[in-house]
Amino acid sequence: MRLVFTFCQLSLWITSISALVVGAPGSQHEARNHAVDTSSKGFVTFRLVKKATPQQSNKLRKTAAPPQAPRSAGQDGIIIADRIAGYKVVKAQESTFRNSAGIDQDGADYSYFAEVQLGSEGKRLFMLLDTGASTTWIMGSTCTSKSCVMHNTFGPDDSKTYNDTGQTYAVEYGTGSVRGHVVEDSLALAGLSVTVPFGVANTTSDQFTQFPFDGILGLATSSDTWLTAVKDAKLIDSNMFGISLSRNSDGTNDGEIVFGALNPDKYTGDITYSSVKSNSAWTIPMDDVTINGQTAGITGRSAYIDTGTSFVFGPPDDVKKMYKLIPGSSTKDGSTYTIPCDTDSKLAFAFSGQSWDVSSKDFVSSPNGNGICTGNIYGFEYVPGGWLLGDVFLKNVYSVFDVDNGRIGFATKTVPKTIEPSTTTTTVPTETSAATSSTVSVSTDPTPTDASPDASTGLNGHETPSITGVPVEQPTTEPPKTDSSGGRLGAGCSVALFASLLSTLALGI
Repeated sequence: MRLVFTFCQLSLWITSISALVVGAPGSQHEARNHAVDTSSKGFVTFRLVKKATPQQSNKLRKTAAPPQAPRSAGQDGIIIADRIAGYKVVKAQESTFRNSAGIDQDGADYSYFAEVQLGSEGKRLFMLLDTGASTTWIMGSTCTSKSCVMHNTFGPDDSKTYNDTGQTYAVEYGTGSVRGHVVEDSLALAGLSVTVPFGVANTTSDQFTQFPFDGILGLATSSDTWLTAVKDAKLIDSNMFGISLSRNSDGTNDGEIVFGALNPDKYTGDITYSSVKSNSAWTIPMDDVTINGQTAGITGRSAYIDTGTSFVFGPPDDVKKMYKLIPGSSTKDGSTYTIPCDTDSKLAFAFSGQSWDVSSKDFVSSPNGNGICTGNIYGFEYVPGGWLLGDVFLKNVYSVFDVDNGRIGFATKTVPKTIEPSTTTTTVPTETSAATSSTVSVSTDPTPTDASPDASTGLNGHETPSITGVPVEQPTTEPPKTDSSGGRLGAGCSVALFASLLSTLALGI
């Protein structure tokens, strides 16, 4: 009897150990999804990627300093209010070119989005314009996640043509995820309206609380995007689009996207094209990276051109070579580099024999509380052997994404003839998810303001393939359970420990 009692005590003790060990990975997953990612800032939505190993992820979270805001953030006097109370949107100038739309932004050059119309009633919502993603989705009216509550949403009550397909989808990012069900309805942008399938999110991670957009419009090269549907409907002559992104500190938001043609008023000179290397991603060969005209010796690399990524990421060894050419630069972790705030080093990326400069306004962060600046190019390999070029680069060029001819082109951006102050609107979701807005005055005073976006905010998540064709699951806020290596290790250790104790007890009997 005494032996049975001892076995029961041992079983209860080991069960508690197993629960603690096996539960750890789930807790880490939840912390990763619901906390601000301090390892890197900015937004990354990318499909063809190499996920960081646990060692890389832990190292980045523990040692990498949070990337700071681009130098341009907050320098035009625009006051960005508390995002919890509402989202400030720096509105683009009205675009008059055929099949074009203005590109709004968040005032910190982190995210660029456009106003779309969904469903029979043409409900207006903001969607991120994302060349690094093929999945299109919007926050759903039944979603109770924190980010959905803070945004405007879309559901069956908003459209008479809303058709739930009964399929589900899931998209995972490096710092969070969304999942929900697939519907079919009309989606209009730049005067182009087509009925397409897209995701309606039932669950979103908290990372989306930091930005104004209510969903993502996937503009990758895959064949199942909104853009392909527009071309198939013969609404545009060519399956292509041109993008010009604004820099907030320039004082005028003249950002624009145009479909089916290019706006000659947005660029000067010739367009230099490079052929894409993938049927599903906007990736092109990169010649090299130069500092003050001196080559860093980075050859044989591909560059993924992603409007949905705020910053630039490259293989650590490549990035090390680049920063080695910048006097006064240093790093403690091989990922984040500090550089002199007043550096005069000139950065450029080269494609197809043509170099494109990146302004120090974009390359150098604003000083942190200690007066230290970081470079907005980070040593982290999101794609094997490739560079991920986001808005830090794209703000400096006019970009052409040509699906028909399988190529990407760059040209010199046109400098606005006049500087017109942009306006900001505040969007606040209501109980019926209807958007309301109010216009506030904007100053062109270049003095930085303390109310500019917090430098610790930002998103860093790359997209993995969506999942469709299975019955719709009920919304849940719990992270999916995985048979993680940590869980298997915990269970194995518990079993081994139990067997060892039994053997010891048997020897003593």
